[in-house]
Amino acid sequence: MGSLESNDSTQHKTRIILVGIGGATCSGKTTLAKHLARILPNSVIIHQDDFAPPQEQVPVHPVYNVQDWDAPTGAIQWPRMVESLKEVKKTGVIPPEHISHDHLNEQKDVPLNDGLMLRWSRVFDEMQRNAERGGIKIIWGLVDGFLLYWHPGVYEQLDARIFLRVPEAILKHRRYERHGYHTAVQFDPEGSLWRDPPNYWEQIVWPAYLEANRDIFADGDVEHGGPSGKVPQLVLIDAIEASMEELVQRCCEVLKETL
Repeated sequence: MGSLESNDSTQHKTRIILVGIGGATCSGKTTLAKHLARILPNSVIIHQDDFAPPQEQVPVHPVYNVQDWDAPTGAIQWPRMVESLKEVKKTGVIPPEHISHDHLNEQKDVPLNDGLMLRWSRVFDEMQRNAERGGIKIIWGLVDGFLLYWHPGVYEQLDARIFLRVPEAILKHRRYERHGYHTAVQFDPEGSLWRDPPNYWEQIVWPAYLEANRDIFADGDVEHGGPSGKVPQLVLIDAIEASMEELVQRCCEVLKETL
């Protein structure tokens, strides 16, 4: 459960609930997180991509001689991410020195049924009011990331853990449709645009995804296996079989149970 922290100006204790939304690149994590943020009152989004090292510090793959943005050991600055999540868990506020590049990336609109959004907004608004009558203010932190369940220091801080699974062929197609990713560059808050070199999916992205997530699925079967239990209470959703409305519905049901 989320932690209870110091009193605010209305003498409410603050309960921070961190929700993990993990899955491969192009699995719909960020789109889902943004829809949930519109539904959940007092919510913030933390993008794992924003904890990648500056481009000039990203390691080079020893075989293919290209920068490797996907191998978990070098793709994320883990101490910085862990400390930032601890700060959010404590205060409910993203640290002011944190810089996000998500707004620079291509944003594909995936609309959501207004009725569904309104219905769940009313549910969580009422739950928020009930909590405040009991002296508790709830703040939601939505954490999305392609390596969200690799480092125990990250996933152990999450109060709900969701994984979106999408078949490789669809992920690959979506990745190829993207024009690139904005990444951090030292001394440049706007970062730099990264575009995949030839064969990057087959040589770097997909193998790294399988390796990073093998342990969290039964028999190491990332594409078809159920949760192995390594990540406690992991909610696995085969996202390609569901519409965005169904994904939001399922996640809201999960989040309702955290209160």
